[in-house]
Parts: sequence; structure tokens; C-alpha cells
Amino acid sequence: MHRISTPKLSDYQYDLPEEYIAKFPLEARDASRLLHYENGNIAHHHFYELPSLLPKNSLLVFNNTKVIPARLIFQKATGARIEIFLLKPVLPSPLIQLAMESTGPVTWECMIGNLKRWKEGEVLSGQIDHQGQAITINATLKDKIKKEVTLDWSAENITFASVVESSGEVPLPPYLNREATEMDRPRYQTVYSKIKGAVAAPTAGLHFTDKLLNELADVGVTTDYLTLHVGAGTFQPIKDEEVVHHPMHSEQMVFTRDNLETLLAAQGNSVAVGTTSMRSLESLYWYGVKILQGAGEDFFIEKLFPYRGFENLPSKHESLSAVLTYMKKHRKNEITGHTEIFIFPGYHFRVCNGLITNFHQPGSTLILLVAAFTHNNWKKIYSQALANKYRFLSYGDSSMLWNNKL
Repeated sequence: MHRISTPKLSDYQYDLPEEYIAKFPLEARDASRLLHYENGNIAHHHFYELPSLLPKNSLLVFNNTKVIPARLIFQKATGARIEIFLLKPVLPSPLIQLAMESTGPVTWECMIGNLKRWKEGEVLSGQIDHQGQAITINATLKDKIKKEVTLDWSAENITFASVVESSGEVPLPPYLNREATEMDRPRYQTVYSKIKGAVAAPTAGLHFTDKLLNELADVGVTTDYLTLHVGAGTFQPIKDEEVVHHPMHSEQMVFTRDNLETLLAAQGNSVAVGTTSMRSLESLYWYGVKILQGAGEDFFIEKLFPYRGFENLPSKHESLSAVLTYMKKHRKNEITGHTEIFIFPGYHFRVCNGLITNFHQPGSTLILLVAAFTHNNWKKIYSQALANKYRFLSYGDSSMLWNNKL
């Protein structure tokens, strides 16, 4: 039996004027504004002030996924333009990192523009320049129903990651309503991005600079990096008034032993940098619950798993310790999991009491997460941001939110 509140979509809408959407990033990443919310109080700062705002002994947890240029454009002999948007790998492995490192053919599930003009089994070809070398890349529509596309290329010993880097376009969010430019390649990417595989940036991290990270270290803030490959589903709008019916997308996460040990050793505040980090960390807690309750070792957190009316749930320390013990027992230095966790008002957060995040679209799953974290004070926060002309969405300003009821 699920114990689920039933939030209504209409309660999480607000009016976002077009002029408040940041279409381009600021020249300096850390020059963005920072709304600080704690215990119902709001203060206005700039992001470069973060080292002076974080309490001592804080732990910041980042998502180090790297955005790939996931939009591939092919032209048919007839002139028809076929756009392929990579979603998730199928072969040679569903693990994103392995698929990106492949030097042979790969098959991905995709969104396909102009699909009706592309016949199943038909091969489209294009030429790309990879570091001065001309390479032919072929795309074959393997399965029209599943929208699976097989890609191969003419050069040996060149990874799929390199091919995509040379041929793809930056997958900007649809609400920016503009074509990507060369400027977007470095700017729609965090300075600490490392593991290739995301098709959308973990945008809360776009405000950090190397200088700021050094300043945080100087004041004793600990930093740690997990990986969640952000999928296109993050932009999928909720269409059902009963939000629990929204089909949550599944995203791939990777945790290391070091992640578990750092989280368990944290003495002060734990702060998730971005909703992707928050969803990952909460999913890690629920994986520990699965292990402790003998519910299997499959690291997959279903959409409504946390709302199953559990009794006597373990503490954060007990749950994360169970995951670490499992990793040591099986001699695993890292674990890969998938999550479709849906966090909405009524959810009780288990791991972090701080969240750094941008300002999100009306009626989105991300607004629901913010509402849950701030105990439904999101309207006050967003009203203040609008009144003070904050810049919204991916390239916009930031907020630091505290949940003191963890």
C-alpha cells in the first residue's frame, strides 16, 4: 500500500514572462545572483559570495557528468533533413560510459526528427572532420518503432565519444528557442565535467569556477563528485493534473566507494549541487533500504518506491553503511544504478539538508522537488526572485535552499 499525497499540477504553476528566461549565459559564471533561503527568510547575494555563506565543515556534492553534443544531423539525397537526438545506448552496452568508449558500431535509442521520411534499414551517410581526418559516419534506422539507430564510422580506433564531439551539436534546452553557437560548447558544461554521457547539463553547477572551487577548499568546504547522466526526460512537461501519474524518466548513476566513505564521514551540512545530485543521493539511500530489507541487490529505484509506507526506516548512516558493506563484500570500487525517483511534496529527504539549484519551469518535476524541499514555500521564493528580476532556467541565476527539518 502506497502512502502518497496527491499534488495537483495546477498548484505548481506560476507566470514566467519570456523576458525572465536567460537565453544566454553571463560572461562570468560566478557573477550570477544567488537567492539564499533559510527558515522562511530570504536574502540576496551573488554566487561568488558562496564561500562566506556556507557553514563550516559543509560537504558539497557535485554531478560530474559531461554533456555530449547529442544532436546529429543527416541529409537525405532528396534533401530531407533527419535529426537524431541520442537518448540512451542499447548496444554494445546499456552502460553509457562503455558505449561512449566503443570504437565499433553502437546502437542508441533516439528521438528522431522527420522520422516519417526515414525507412527502416535505410542508411544515411555524412562526412565529418575529426582532427583533420575525413571520416564517414553512417546512421541506420534499425527499429522504427523503438526508434533505435545504429551508428558506425570509417576510422578505426576512434571512440564514439570522439565521433560525437566532432559531428554533434550542443543539445540546448528547447525553451531557449535558439540554435546552439560555438560559445555554448564550453558554457553549457560545468568546469568540473568529466564523465561523458549527459544530454542536458546539470545547470546548478554552471556557476562554479576553478577559482571559486579553490576558495571553497580554503575555507574548509569538502567537495565530492558523483555521476548522473542527465536525460532529455528532465524537460518532459507534466501533463496530468494528478502529478503522480507522470511517467518519470530513468537516468543512470555511478557511485564510488569514495563517495560512500565521504558521505559517511561528513560532520556538517551536506549540500547537493543541483536536483540531479539530490535525486542521486536520495536514490542511494533507498538502495541501502533495499539491501537492508532483503529486497534484492538490483540498483533500480522505481518512481514511487519511497512512498510504500515503510516502517522503521534506517538512518542515513545505516543505509549508506549497508551500501558500502555490499560494495566491499563484492569487491566493487563503483556501482552503477538507475533511478526514476519522483520527489514531490510529502517526501522526506534523507541525505542532504542543503540544495543549490537554478529557477525552474512552471509545473515541472523540478518545481515539485523544490516545493518538497522547502515545505511548499516555493511560491514565496519564486515571487521574490521574479520581483527582484532574477534570470530563470538553465543559463539563469541560482538559489541556495536549506531544509532544517531533515
